[in-house]
Amino acid sequence: MFYLIALFVILLDQFTKWLIVSKMQFGDSITIINNILYITSHRNRGAAWGILQGQMWLFYAITLIVIVAIIYYLQKAAKGKWLLGVSLSLMLGGAIGNFLDRVIRKEVVDFIHTYIFGYNFPVFNIADSALVIGVILLMIQMLRDEREPKEKSYEENGTHHS
Repeated sequence: MFYLIALFVILLDQFTKWLIVSKMQFGDSITIINNILYITSHRNRGAAWGILQGQMWLFYAITLIVIVAIIYYLQKAAKGKWLLGVSLSLMLGGAIGNFLDRVIRKEVVDFIHTYIFGYNFPVFNIADSALVIGVILLMIQMLRDEREPKEKSYEENGTHHS
């Protein structure tokens, strides 16, 4: 099931990017919610926030290592841990989605443009969103894993802390 989540992210990401590339010119913008949300045709040849522009060989290598590591952890650590599996599958789908752009287009297609609390946030895409949500869920899972031994210790010792 976790691989289906990753596949869904990849398909949704690639479909939305295809729509942007085929229906909009670079730089075109459509207002969804004025001063908050826009669909803006943008390209990125770097990493997050446009850093490391043009370093494709680095992105290929890092992304392949990340994909292999995520698949390994999905196979080994996610069994019986739903939240961990979902977080890893979102990260896998996001990593593959942007990797496909870099391999096929030599740049990443971005289009979600937001102004959050007046801040002009960098333009991003579905793959980026899946990666961020996956990392947040992974942090929640890690916090839960950290609390679990403490709670068991309290139960075994007959103490309870709120």
